[in-house]
Amino acid sequence: MKPSEKSREISAAVEAAARTLADSADQLRFGGRTAFVYNPLDYAWESHAAYIRRYGAGSKRVLFLGMNPGPWGMAQTGVPFGEVSLVRDWLQIEANITGPQVQHPKRRIHGFDCSRSEVSGRRLWGLMRERFGTPDRFFQDHYVANYCPLIFLEEGGKNLTPDKLPATERENLFRICDSHLQEMVRCFHPDYVIGIGKFAAARSETALRESTDRPVVGSILHPSPASPLANRGWAEQVYRKLGEMGIWKEK
Repeated sequence: MKPSEKSREISAAVEAAARTLADSADQLRFGGRTAFVYNPLDYAWESHAAYIRRYGAGSKRVLFLGMNPGPWGMAQTGVPFGEVSLVRDWLQIEANITGPQVQHPKRRIHGFDCSRSEVSGRRLWGLMRERFGTPDRFFQDHYVANYCPLIFLEEGGKNLTPDKLPATERENLFRICDSHLQEMVRCFHPDYVIGIGKFAAARSETALRESTDRPVVGSILHPSPASPLANRGWAEQVYRKLGEMGIWKEK
């Protein structure tokens, strides 16, 4: 089989896995503090599929894994950590996104017309642009995904992270997210799965515990501005951590 054919097979399998995850997530029901649930893999599927088809071809040495969509990032663009300007101008992805049918008035989906900038996405993709220059150079060996596809909002509009869900809801959600992560690892055959934050690293350890050819699981500091550490030279800390793991060499 020609390398290009194999690469296309991988991206097709990753796309199919994402569609299965989206459909499975739609079957779940949430209560408690959860007032609104957005699934960008539904309403922003065109953009997400474009991301997979363009950058999900071929094996990857490093799979970076985030927690779940941010309200001004993937929730708007369908791309993990998808800060609007970097998705449009660096990743060269743009699509018409209408948002879910029911939306919180303080967390409207404006798609690529969103004027808010997600700091986490700006930091993450900004670092990759700085180090690799072009998306093709980055995605040759790396890929970025999220563990959970859903964003949860409380009645007042506050973001509710998956780890704060009630136990039964959490278990049902984690089951399908673990399965999706396992499938991505089967597709990409990464040497490393790097959690962007402790949550994603912990879920990776659990989901991949019994995987054949298990990748090395590690973590980097989450780029959220809510983290005091991340506000003190996040990029430099990531460079150092990945260097210590032997993933990145000095520039």
